[in-house]
Amino acid sequence: MTALKKRIARLIAASGPISVADYMATCLFDPEDGYYTTREPFGAAGDFTTAPEISQMFGELAAVWLYAAWQALGRPVRPTLAEIGPGRGTLMRDMLRVLGKLDPAFVADASVALIETSPRLREVQKATLTASSIDIAWHESVATLPEAPLLIVGNELFDAIPTRQFVRVGADWRERAIGLDESGYLAFVTGVASLEPGLLPPEAAAAAPGAVFEFAPARTAVMEAIAEHIAASSGAGLFFDYGHLAPGIGDTLQALRRHRHEDVLKSPGEADLTSHVDFAALAGAAGAHGLDAYLATQGEFLLGMGLLERAGKLGARGDEDARDKIRAEVERLAGPSAMGTLFKVLAVATAGTRVPFPGAG
Repeated sequence: MTALKKRIARLIAASGPISVADYMATCLFDPEDGYYTTREPFGAAGDFTTAPEISQMFGELAAVWLYAAWQALGRPVRPTLAEIGPGRGTLMRDMLRVLGKLDPAFVADASVALIETSPRLREVQKATLTASSIDIAWHESVATLPEAPLLIVGNELFDAIPTRQFVRVGADWRERAIGLDESGYLAFVTGVASLEPGLLPPEAAAAAPGAVFEFAPARTAVMEAIAEHIAASSGAGLFFDYGHLAPGIGDTLQALRRHRHEDVLKSPGEADLTSHVDFAALAGAAGAHGLDAYLATQGEFLLGMGLLERAGKLGARGDEDARDKIRAEVERLAGPSAMGTLFKVLAVATAGTRVPFPGAG
């Protein structure tokens, strides 16, 4: 039993069950034993591999999109180029390399910012970006970013923001919680809080007893903070994550450890906890602040941004082994049986800005 698991069990024994959202927050961000505060989760030696770690092409195409968005905004001076939830800093490193080649004056004029709450991950990011001669500022939240046009990207950010879960009990939807079973082990229980019917999707009416609905106001709050900044100062944002384009019913809470799934109650603090992102809710939050919002699968977006063309250019420089590697990266990033369909993309921008996006007019 992990140290954090023991503490959570003691807390529940003393004070009663805790919500799924509180359990996620404790497992991931506890200052002493939390997952993101105690370990290096990224890459083959960690627990999962993100798109920027799979291929440089991901960051390159994200950079091209942000640069095109800046041009569509009218090329504002002194923009802020930011990443929220920057992991090891790989995505920002690749974007800065490409933007420096596209337009050195743009990079020189921009204020570069990373939004990261983990002191340990900040040090990892500094090491990744140490070769860059660009002055980079770290922030705790969007609220402290400069009051300037904002170009922001986030990859696999929202899935790790805690979600609440509600389970159907009779005609009601009661909050799902973590309690203790008769043997003193962590177990799912039904709490007393209920969800307002107006917050449920239409298919909830036909859901079977025991069905689960995930509701993540904390994720919406982050998007609202971003949207408020863009609404006030102009800008655009690009966000990648796994999830669904429309709200639905289903339990997607999962734990990942050493690239394998495990029981979400097994190893608090030692496994990554995530759930699928409701992209419609995020798009709605952006739209409520007057922004244009666009949704697509990751495959549609990357292919539309020229993934195959970029892969061809990279492959032309290498031997057959290099080309095989690049083909595998393309398949993993955009293939329907890999990340291409499961992962979605949300783009937001100041209303009327003609940003490049699949299907946009």
